[in-house]
Amino acid sequence: MINDFDWSGIFKKALSRGGWLAEVFYERTRTAAIQMEERRLEKPTAGVDQGLGLRVLFGQRTAYGYTTELTGGGLLELAGELSLMVEGERNEPSPDLALERAGEGYRILKPPAGEEMAAKVELVRRASERAWSLDKRIRQVKAVYLERQQEIFIANSLGRAVEDHRTGVILLTQVVAEENGVIQTGYEPVGGALGLELFDDHPPEEVAELAGRRAILMLESRPAPGGRMPVVISGRAGGTMVHEAVGHGLEADLALEGLSVYSGRLGEMVASELVSVADDATLPAKRGSFGFDDEGTPAQRTVLIDRGRLTSYMTDRLYARKGELPLSGNGRRESFRHRPVVRMTNTLLLPGSSDPESILKGTDSGLYVVRVGGGQVNTVNGDFVFEVGEGYLIDQGKVGEPVRGATLVGNGPQVLMTIDAVGSDLGFAIGTCGKEGQGVPVADAQPTIRIPELLVGGAV
Repeated sequence: MINDFDWSGIFKKALSRGGWLAEVFYERTRTAAIQMEERRLEKPTAGVDQGLGLRVLFGQRTAYGYTTELTGGGLLELAGELSLMVEGERNEPSPDLALERAGEGYRILKPPAGEEMAAKVELVRRASERAWSLDKRIRQVKAVYLERQQEIFIANSLGRAVEDHRTGVILLTQVVAEENGVIQTGYEPVGGALGLELFDDHPPEEVAELAGRRAILMLESRPAPGGRMPVVISGRAGGTMVHEAVGHGLEADLALEGLSVYSGRLGEMVASELVSVADDATLPAKRGSFGFDDEGTPAQRTVLIDRGRLTSYMTDRLYARKGELPLSGNGRRESFRHRPVVRMTNTLLLPGSSDPESILKGTDSGLYVVRVGGGQVNTVNGDFVFEVGEGYLIDQGKVGEPVRGATLVGNGPQVLMTIDAVGSDLGFAIGTCGKEGQGVPVADAQPTIRIPELLVGGAV
């Protein structure tokens, strides 16, 4: 067993020339992927990846290496190689490890490993066929099933060790529709930290229908008008804009290095009093949830903005130490081949007290956004641009005709300060967040909100 190694001896070797922390991250990960495109099934793939990463922290620097040779001799050799990169203060490792395991809050009801590959192929086929059946204007359909089952062991020279078991499943459908040279795409993913019970609430046909009908709807829409106008973003849109325009700037590595518009602003009002934002890895079955982060810190809920006031940053061990901040459980990595960096988990703009329908009824005109697409954000100044995947004009407080090609252009901090209505609902979106060349599973959420004035880029 991986936790039977002489970790004290390995850590002692790694810290022999200096360093304040040595840490090991072991994982054994089973993955499977099934894709059907143009009714053709690509060969399903499945595999196992196993290895171990060793990290030594000294000052604000990191020495990192990884190996797939899981022997005592191999790990001692890796520890010795890393020690040659280290200098400065030296801490003696603890002689004992106190092992902690993730709790039952993440019990999987229908483990993917217990189901035959043929049954998972059928899920993809069902999604594909439903999408094709929706409309003769549909030209392309892609349906994808992904699963990941990860066994984690993390130990460090402070004497702490944890075990975690993580399971995640995703099904996504992408549909392209075309008419008279106009092409529109609909996309819908579902997934989370759960097993095949995902499909009890989200049948493949439902996922495909949402994607397909969105493509057809946008095909039949007129080009969006441009200009400054009120924007109501539905809770159904999920928190993609919150994640990108706000969340990254609250990660401690960017904030403490002066690369965020929120640098040095703890305790200040950075948003409307109606706005509170949290990052929460403890939410059951959400895509960004886990028992421990990839440094062994227990999952937790961190309130980042409390009624408009900036109260905290998300941290890992390195930046918690640098900023003299508490550990928030946001040290995450793609795999044992990567060192951990500060990352979001499930990021939420928290619900308010307003009825979502009343927010729309109280808005005479503007843009109603039901789905936010891709976008870009500059964390240094907070400027962002987002595509609108599904949007409608607001006509005297009601949902009007659909429009396509709209973009939202603004500044994250300015938008947070001007939000004048926050709904009591809450809708989630899922994704894979990229940073420093690695991706990790995340979710984000928001209620229905109203921005009194935002620049909307219209279709050309």
